[in-house]
Amino acid sequence: AFVTGASRGIGRACAISLASAGHRVVLAARDLAKLESVAEEIRATGGTAFVSAMDLSSEDSIRAAFKQAASEAGPITILVNNAGITRDGLSMRMKREDWDAVLQTNLTGSFLCIQQVMPAMMKERWGRIVNISSVVGESGNPGQANYVASKAGLIGLTKSLAQELGSRNITVNAITPGFIDTDMTAVLSEEVKQRMLAGIPLKRFGKPEDVAAAVR
Repeated sequence: AFVTGASRGIGRACAISLASAGHRVVLAARDLAKLESVAEEIRATGGTAFVSAMDLSSEDSIRAAFKQAASEAGPITILVNNAGITRDGLSMRMKREDWDAVLQTNLTGSFLCIQQVMPAMMKERWGRIVNISSVVGESGNPGQANYVASKAGLIGLTKSLAQELGSRNITVNAITPGFIDTDMTAVLSEEVKQRMLAGIPLKRFGKPEDVAAAVR
């Protein structure tokens, strides 16, 4: 199993959960030190983990990471596209580089990762691709036009690939979490958090482990 953005938050929880289910797990992100820390956690409980430095904004980096992963861990038959970034701002003032960075990482980067694993999955006639989208990809969210567009794009990508790959016994699914308590959401103001909390029936934010359970 190859998990992007595995150094923290949802990706870390997914990697730990998949490892506990008996899968060899490749952890990918930009920060090697943080990846090694998660890998040590997995190994300490008897799991098998590998680390791979990868920058989703670079196609060369993506290719190199998957090549390294396949040589060390074997064929990748499970992919969790979790890595994502935000560059929030109102559309009227949104810089082109902030639009491009978010689309490149969240949507194009995910697509390029899928292209890397497709040949092995088709050869094995078995594969699982899980794209971590977001509830805002369906509802929209002011101040996040770039992020919302990338997450909505992931949903469309998921549906198309499911139709392309289903005959080969490869499933492609998206999970669209609501508000999950992670480093990414920690920067939001208390006012925004309280407004979001008001719309959640359980009156609590989600945990990374909640998403990892669905992925598993």
